[in-house]
Parts: sequence; structure tokens; C-alpha cells
Amino acid sequence: MRLIIALCLLVGLAGLSPAPVQAETLLAQGTQSFEKAPLTIRSQGRELRFTVELALTPGQMSQGLMYRRALAPDAGMLFLHPQEQELAMWMANTLIPLDMLFIRADGKIHRIQERAVPLSETTISSGGRVKAVLELAGGSASRLGLKPGDQVVFPGLGTP
Repeated sequence: MRLIIALCLLVGLAGLSPAPVQAETLLAQGTQSFEKAPLTIRSQGRELRFTVELALTPGQMSQGLMYRRALAPDAGMLFLHPQEQELAMWMANTLIPLDMLFIRADGKIHRIQERAVPLSETTISSGGRVKAVLELAGGSASRLGLKPGDQVVFPGLGTP
């Protein structure tokens, strides 16, 4: 602590001010990389195809879609857990609105949270035991007519 105070004093006495650190710079220092994979949602007789990034490790799940400024309409992020459990998500450091699809182990959509508010630290509950959460660009669920009971097809969800 004394070292930090001494360094601050030295910087102040020298008339120097540290350059502001951008969020992107901080993120780049601890950025997780994500594999991409195809995912399909069966809804109303249609097969909707997406390319999703996979959040599988605690570090990847913690980072999620933070600091992203855009998300393509056919892209998303899948948070795949080892087993079904009650989950809670939040939007801290997330700059864009997202739709969250909470998915049971059988691949059925259990609940949809539409247009989660960017930068909010309010928790968003799965409302029951789920195995995965699929985040899509805000408004996608309404635009595509997605609803609870629709089938998400992805390995690890008990679907072909």
C-alpha cells in the first residue's frame, strides 16, 4: 500500500499523469478465446442455424460477451454446463442488449429473457434447472418467433 502511495506521489510530483486505460485494453490482457460451433434451433417447423462461441470454462463463462459492441444476427454464445442446475446471469460490462435462452438437458428451451439491459448487474434467473444458456442479439427471440419448448440441437444437450 505504501509503495502505491509513493508511486502516486512521484507521478504527481513529476507532473505526469497516467494515460487512461480503455476497457478494450483491460479485456485484451485477460481475454479468453472461444471455439465456434454450429447450433440449430427447431421452431415452428423451421431449422434456424447459428454459429455460436462456446463458453465452457469458468474463465470463458465469466467473460462471456463482455465489451462486445455488436453481435451478428446468426451468432451467439452458448454457456454449456456439465449438469443441470439453477443458473443466474447478469449483464455487467456487456454493452449490447441480449436475449437469453435457458435450455434444459433435453435441449428444450425452458425460459427466454428478452432484451436483457446492457451494463445491468441485476441477476437474471433461469427459473428452474437448466444445462445451458444461449445468448443471442437482443430482439432475436421475438424476430424469429422463438418460444419455450422449442428444440435446441447441439451435442451435449441430448439432441442429435
